[in-house]
Amino acid sequence: MRRTVLIVGAVALTVSACSNPTPNGTPTPTSAGTSLSSSNPASTRPDIPKVGDPIDLTRFKQAPCNTLTKTQVEELLGVTADGKARDGAGPACTWVAPSTTRPLVSVVFSNEQDSGTARIYEAKGKSYQFLEPLEAVDGYPLTAYGIKDERSLGRCSAALGTSDTETIGVAAEQSEANVGIKDPCDVAREAAVRVLATIRGGN
Repeated sequence: MRRTVLIVGAVALTVSACSNPTPNGTPTPTSAGTSLSSSNPASTRPDIPKVGDPIDLTRFKQAPCNTLTKTQVEELLGVTADGKARDGAGPACTWVAPSTTRPLVSVVFSNEQDSGTARIYEAKGKSYQFLEPLEAVDGYPLTAYGIKDERSLGRCSAALGTSDTETIGVAAEQSEANVGIKDPCDVAREAAVRVLATIRGGN
């Protein structure tokens, strides 16, 4: 049941994204890791971090389980695990320790542009009662968010801004032995660091 709750939290990012597509539609796809120009009229608030070097996500949306290598998954979970792809509100992949319901990591993409990090900030106090900026990943903004703060339960969902109009949802759930020992949002950030490295490397 805990696994289901976390995955629902991660998918919330793409569910709301699909209900509010940008008026300009989808950009022309290019190869993974290349820069795209992007603008987002909604992100005019000074507290919303901007993305100076946008990344095209097309290639990895087609194969979300390629966003983490086997080595990276083992570093995050402590064991090897195969990713399981799913496509609900958007392409996604979940890695979970074999024969358990946790720990796990999920990566979620939206089917369309989702207004980027601006959408997360604008939902603060509304859809998301919990919102906390995390340390940026090589200049790309990372924001922990949730319907409520579930860090005490060992769960954290975060949005990695890859452009001013797109984010990647990264969610982590700790093993029961690690709950309360390490901040699960630190684990989510560690996952985001690896996801970004893989995407920018085009692996």
